[in-house]
Amino acid sequence: MTSLTFYGGVSEVGGNKIMVEDRGTKILLDFGIAFNSGDDYWINWLQPRGISPVKDRFEFGMLPKIKGLYRKDLLKGTDLKYVKPEIDAVFCTHAHFDHVGYLGFIDENIPVYLGECTKLIMETVEEQSTMTDYGEHLYRTFRTGKKIKIGSMEVEPVHVDHSIPAAYGYIVHTSEGSVVYTGDLRMHGVRADMTEEFIRKAKDASPVAMVSEGTRIGSERKTNHTEKEVKTKSCEVASKTRKLVIATFYPRDIDRLRTFYQVAKDSGRKFVVSLKAAHLLSRLKEDKRLPVPDVTADPNILVYLRPKKTYRKWEQEFLDDAVDCDYVHKNQSKLLLNLGLMQFAELIDIRPDKGSHFIHSMSEPFSDEDIEDEVMHNWLDHFGLNFHQLHASGHCSGREIIKNIQTINPKKVFPVHTGNPEMFKKLVKDVKVECPSIGRGYNI
Repeated sequence: MTSLTFYGGVSEVGGNKIMVEDRGTKILLDFGIAFNSGDDYWINWLQPRGISPVKDRFEFGMLPKIKGLYRKDLLKGTDLKYVKPEIDAVFCTHAHFDHVGYLGFIDENIPVYLGECTKLIMETVEEQSTMTDYGEHLYRTFRTGKKIKIGSMEVEPVHVDHSIPAAYGYIVHTSEGSVVYTGDLRMHGVRADMTEEFIRKAKDASPVAMVSEGTRIGSERKTNHTEKEVKTKSCEVASKTRKLVIATFYPRDIDRLRTFYQVAKDSGRKFVVSLKAAHLLSRLKEDKRLPVPDVTADPNILVYLRPKKTYRKWEQEFLDDAVDCDYVHKNQSKLLLNLGLMQFAELIDIRPDKGSHFIHSMSEPFSDEDIEDEVMHNWLDHFGLNFHQLHASGHCSGREIIKNIQTINPKKVFPVHTGNPEMFKKLVKDVKVECPSIGRGYNI
């Protein structure tokens, strides 16, 4: 029998871990960290111990106890005995932590398949962060069009549009028919054509089962901009002021970075990016298929230097031509500054003129009582900055998700990556909806 077992992403956004078994072959689709993983027990000052990361997560159900999956050295002190790998491969959809964050715990003899640029992004994250280690796996990369034979299954990756480069959905061809896995995808980004191609190929496969993300089912935000609208509205802000414009967005959202790069050019400003963004751009230049600005040669890009006692090797190549807080203060009308929320203390040194503009190009808060949102606005009010919420989601709208399911027309759909799986039963017509339970196997 062919079966699906869900170890994460069930009734929650993120943390996808899905096992596909067919005639003795086992593959995992993603192995990520749930956004609310362990929130009842762990907090910023209390985290799982580095010496027993798997044991501590087993204790609170943050990791599934799967035989033949984990590294031998990490199972010490747990009640899960080490055996040689019983998982034939892991397939990652994209480089967000909620899909790849737990890869470092997996036995390094298990092959990990991922897009070429996904591997590039993950390497960059490891270089920049002392807290991230994905492990020394048998990494095997692909691009759209390549089919990968794993035992009795053939896995077909197809690119999709998402808020990070190199995102893929999968069509898994099994002995019982095809299983479609969407990963995370959207229809309103700059490459909607890639998502449309995935939907066409998924439909042509006549799947017996579909595992669909449902991030925005029942949780639509106040605003639903497209990427084009973010650019247009941001240009209006930047073009109508002679004061500093600051923008914050998710650091690996390259579409958004390119959007603000173009906004800066169109409004006669230079785009000032962080050292991390500069380093990521320089690494992504290695992928000839991904158009990104050349941070080392483009006169429209400047790199912002935050004062530190020492700079790591990857930072040092940008130091000679970097600009500092004094430069930004003196040239406010000529700049669009990318400043992350964790770097807000730089505002103390930059001293932006009152009436300058702050574009929050990230998700809106979940509620009016969001503490982080309140702190952000305290800073903005203190410095007299005008606030603008301009964001395009990385996920399909609820209506688009339902339309995609109806178009692909699987025999059965399993909702994941959503806090509202039961809503699928009300919204999806003519397709059986199975809301999965953690750890339960479903024959297809």
